[in-house]
Amino acid sequence: MGNSTSSAISKEILQDLKLNTAFTENEIAQWYENFQKQCPTGRITPEEFEQIYARFFPDSDAKSYARHVFRSFDTNDDGTLDFKEYIIALHMTSTGKTTRKLEWAFSLFDVDKNGYINKTEVTEICQAIFKLIPKEEQSKLPEDENTPEKRANKLWSYFEKKDSERLAEGEFIKGVIENENAMRLIHYEPIKE
Repeated sequence: MGNSTSSAISKEILQDLKLNTAFTENEIAQWYENFQKQCPTGRITPEEFEQIYARFFPDSDAKSYARHVFRSFDTNDDGTLDFKEYIIALHMTSTGKTTRKLEWAFSLFDVDKNGYINKTEVTEICQAIFKLIPKEEQSKLPEDENTPEKRANKLWSYFEKKDSERLAEGEFIKGVIENENAMRLIHYEPIKE
């Protein structure tokens, strides 16, 4: 067992996370305790991150989506997430439609990290999102979004770009904010029972 200082979260990180997320101090401390248990090294690998996501989406295949989410939060590209990157990931993927969330969504869709999104990348993320949707829910989707390709086409149409054109971050955020449906299509919300 480590002494209490090593298992407690640092004041700076706690303050930072309280400012940047909607979590309370208790919630953050609770997350940290779980994090220490699951990740004694203090780092999360893509595989561990996939397992965390699998628990959030027990009825679906979250693997490819988790990989994309992981990539978008691994800001220093070292192949792991530290606690802070991890909590910000949880926060961004679970709370309201702020500009910061849309900035994150942009980085999720920017698969090659070149600062632009193209139609191919949108299709790739839509395929990953689709795998999160349980089969019985997929069958109830509207006709024009019941495949990953249709979803990608519908989403892309909101940005008024040709299929060969690309989208900068500002254009992406504006397009999503101005279209209620685009907001819904860029992620998957499990239907609340």
